[in-house]
Amino acid sequence: MDNSPSEGSTGLSAVRRVDYAGEGLVESEVADSPYAQARAWLDAAVAASHERADVPEPTALSVATVDAHGAPNVRTVLMRFFDERGPGFVTNLESAKGVEISADPRIAAALTWPSLYRAIRFRGTAQLIGRDEVESYFDSRPYGSRLSAWASDQSRPAPDRAALEAKWAEALARFPEDRDEEVPVPDFWGGWRIECDEVEFWAGRRNRLHDRIVFTRTGSGNLAEASAWTMSRRQP
Repeated sequence: MDNSPSEGSTGLSAVRRVDYAGEGLVESEVADSPYAQARAWLDAAVAASHERADVPEPTALSVATVDAHGAPNVRTVLMRFFDERGPGFVTNLESAKGVEISADPRIAAALTWPSLYRAIRFRGTAQLIGRDEVESYFDSRPYGSRLSAWASDQSRPAPDRAALEAKWAEALARFPEDRDEEVPVPDFWGGWRIECDEVEFWAGRRNRLHDRIVFTRTGSGNLAEASAWTMSRRQP
């Protein structure tokens, strides 16, 4: 028997359906600010990652930007900063996302924890992270991660794997691990923080009746200032 998908089929009939058994999120349990709620969920996800194998990268952040033609572009990075000012990540500033953000700072991002039936969506504009914060973070990275920032012309074409390995060898020779000085931060490397106008908390429920609690900016202030935000519910 031919088990290949028939014409017009999605080819996904074998995917197991999951009825989300999450705890949900009701208004009476929501913190008074988007920062307090996001921090609680993030801390819970990080804690779960130490106890469970199904939360491997709790700070994995999907980041969407807009390219020069107005088309959306999305990729996953690791969230390296999170405080009252918003979530932030690091990158080569000359990468595709760096170039796109420089031209159009509108940005959206999401933290998703499928096994916890939770997700957080951020929408707003990207702001460059201060050089002092970037340098402090860069110095905390493992030696190999600092080298890779020098070795990769991020987002540019590469002829093959050997070319990338050759760039790595050059960086290794330039900044040997046994040298007295630290590996410096490249001028072309930095970070972006999302100044949020909207933060949505998604909590999976049975029968697809999920909870979506949204904080919308209605005044000036950071993520921790409750007076700057209005909370509402969206249908799933």
